[in-house]
Amino acid sequence: MLEAQLEELRRTTLARFASAFSQENLEEARVEALGRKGTLAQISKEFGKLPPEQRASLGKLLNSVKQDLESEYEAKKHKFEQEQLAARLEREWLDVTLPAPGVRPGSLHPITQIQAEIEDLFTSLGFAVLDGPEVETEEHNFDALNIPPTHPARDMQDTFWLTNGHLLRTHTSPVQVRGMRALGPPLRMIAPGRVFRNEEVDASHEHTFYQLEGMMVDRNVSVANLIYFMKTLLSGIFHRDVVVRLRPGYFPFVEPGFELDIQCLICGGSGCAVCKQSGWVELMPCGLVHPNVLRSGGIDPDEWSGFAFGLGLTRMAMMRYGIDDIRQMQGGDLRFLTQF
Repeated sequence: MLEAQLEELRRTTLARFASAFSQENLEEARVEALGRKGTLAQISKEFGKLPPEQRASLGKLLNSVKQDLESEYEAKKHKFEQEQLAARLEREWLDVTLPAPGVRPGSLHPITQIQAEIEDLFTSLGFAVLDGPEVETEEHNFDALNIPPTHPARDMQDTFWLTNGHLLRTHTSPVQVRGMRALGPPLRMIAPGRVFRNEEVDASHEHTFYQLEGMMVDRNVSVANLIYFMKTLLSGIFHRDVVVRLRPGYFPFVEPGFELDIQCLICGGSGCAVCKQSGWVELMPCGLVHPNVLRSGGIDPDEWSGFAFGLGLTRMAMMRYGIDDIRQMQGGDLRFLTQF
C-alpha cells in the first residue's frame, strides 16, 4: 500500500515539476510533495506501524523518491533562474563599444549667473569688482570692521577657526577693508565670494554659501544714495516689481544700520520653510559706513563718507528661480543644475 503511494507520488510530482510554468508554480508543487506537511512527510509517519522487515525496503524506496523529486526540482528551478537571467540581460543589454553620444552641453550654476548679472550691473555704474582670500586674519574679518575681541557682535557669527589663529571668513566685508587700503577714496567696489559659518544646515541655512558686499566712499554720501543703488540692484536682478521693507538693524560696521527685506518670492508672503513662515526674507543688511571702519581703511571720516551693503547671492538665486531648499545649491545633482 505505502509502496504504491510512494510510486504514485513520484509519478505525479515529476509530472507537475515538468509542467510547471513559473517558479511560483514549481514551488507550490514542491511544498505539496516535499514540505513539512507534504505528502511524503505524511507517508513517512506510517512507517512506525510497519513490521521491521518491511521498513528497510520501504525506507530505501522513500529515500529514492525523495532524491528523485529534489533532483528534478533543483533542475527545473535552475532552468527558471537561467531563463530569468537571460531575459534580464536582454532587457538591460548595453553595447559598451559604441561611441559616446558626444559632450553634453554644460550650464552655469544659478549663483554664478546671478553674480555675473550683478557684476555687469555695478560695473556699468562705475564699481570695481574686487576679490580677497577665503582664509582671513582676525584683524581683517573682525577688528578692522569695528568688531574688537570683546564685542558681542562676534557671537552673531559662528566662526570656523583654524589652528594657526586664522579663520574661514564669515563674510566678504574684509575685502572692503583691503579695497580701502589699496585704492583709497573715492571708491566704488563690490566683492562677491564664498563665505563660511558654523551653522546647522536646514532649508534656508548652509555652512558654506555665497555673498556679495558693496561699498561706495565719496564726499557727502547719504542714505538717499544707498536707497537709490539698492532699488537699482533689485529691479535689475528680478526684472519685476518686488515688495521690500527697510527697518533699523544693528551691524558694528555701519551707523546707522538697516535691514532690507524682500517679500518671499517662493510663497508670495504667505509663509513657507524658506522665510520661516514670516513671509519675508532678510536680503541685504546695509547702512552708512562707520567712521571707525573708514579709519581702519586709512580714510579720514571727517572728509569722506560712504555706504555699504551685503547681500546673500545664494538667497538671491533662490528668490530669483523659486528654489525652496538651499541645500540643492551645493548638492551636485546634475538634474537640478541642468535646469539653469
